[in-house]
Amino acid sequence: MATSLPPDASSRLADTAARAPADSFRRTLSALLSLSKPRLTVLVVLSAMVPYALYPVPAFLSSGAAEHIPSLSPLTLLFLTTGTTLCSAAANALNMLYEPDTDAKMTRTRARPLVRRLLTTRAAVLFALGCAAAGTAALYLGVNPTVAFLGAANIALYAGAYTPLKRVSAVNTWVGAVVGGIPPLMGWAAAAGESATGDGTWRELLFASDGSSLGGWLFAGLLFAWQFPHFMPLSWGIRDEYRAAGLRMLCWVNPARNARVALRYSLVFVPLCVGLCAAGVTEWSFSVTSLPVNLWLVREAVKFWRYEGHKGSARSLFWASVWHLPVTMVLALAQKKGMWARVWKSVAGEPEEDDFDEDDAEWVDIPGSGSRVVEPAGTSKR
Repeated sequence: MATSLPPDASSRLADTAARAPADSFRRTLSALLSLSKPRLTVLVVLSAMVPYALYPVPAFLSSGAAEHIPSLSPLTLLFLTTGTTLCSAAANALNMLYEPDTDAKMTRTRARPLVRRLLTTRAAVLFALGCAAAGTAALYLGVNPTVAFLGAANIALYAGAYTPLKRVSAVNTWVGAVVGGIPPLMGWAAAAGESATGDGTWRELLFASDGSSLGGWLFAGLLFAWQFPHFMPLSWGIRDEYRAAGLRMLCWVNPARNARVALRYSLVFVPLCVGLCAAGVTEWSFSVTSLPVNLWLVREAVKFWRYEGHKGSARSLFWASVWHLPVTMVLALAQKKGMWARVWKSVAGEPEEDDFDEDDAEWVDIPGSGSRVVEPAGTSKR
């Protein structure tokens, strides 16, 4: 299976750098971009953007007084994507800095810039630290401290825990899956921070007492679970190289368990998608439209388990996982809770239902926040 995969973006950028004149700007820029693992970084950013876009903003779901509540901010989204991109680039660069000797032993990674000495170690360190500092600052100043903490924590977890664990235990894959599940929480917390009515701390954004943070955790669970039916067949195709490089991956440590894990986690997507409907993130139709792609992934995972990767089952599951995630995300975006009802009312010109009467309203203080909201008279609790 390894030979059927197209070269990744890092390898292509490293090739571009190698062809450029020594000490040229093009060579340096291509090599630095290669350090960031562009395709992986794009996936990380998209996994943060989708929960941000799907957050159930009150202004979108209701009418009348709620229309005066600000919607999601394009500026916040810009800071979220920029900060997440830089944090991901930093984590990937630190990962490459840690294991150039290991990368040199594997066909999948031997084209990386540090292996080919297209960059000095000093330049790579400065790039990684600069991206980490700039990314965390962008998230802190442009989004909120909770998202900035999650971004910094993900860098530390990926570079400081997952990467060294690869030489120690197969549990590294579960740690890597946690890394994959954090960006959706970042996107959700970014949107929640714009609608926060309390102190806006991590407790309110990630563990809201009214259950509004459930959607973020469901997305985190979806990205966590996806890592296994995606990585297990990918690693199985190069299991001998992992063994030779001294990286303890389940694909060669315990091939039978490797297949069982992929199957086990492929089964959770159906309840996760139903959970997004129950949490009010998507319409209930999403549980139906996402079912075919979820069952397709399960079918390929069953084959992978039955044949333990042989008879083309690893390749089939890998490509099913590649398509599964974007299709699921697009379906969720297309069925955001209340979106089409709102569009229909706008197109059909139907009047908004509005029981709010400004002449019969009163200001109510939010305890401890220094803020005030308008409520219909008689509804506030003194």
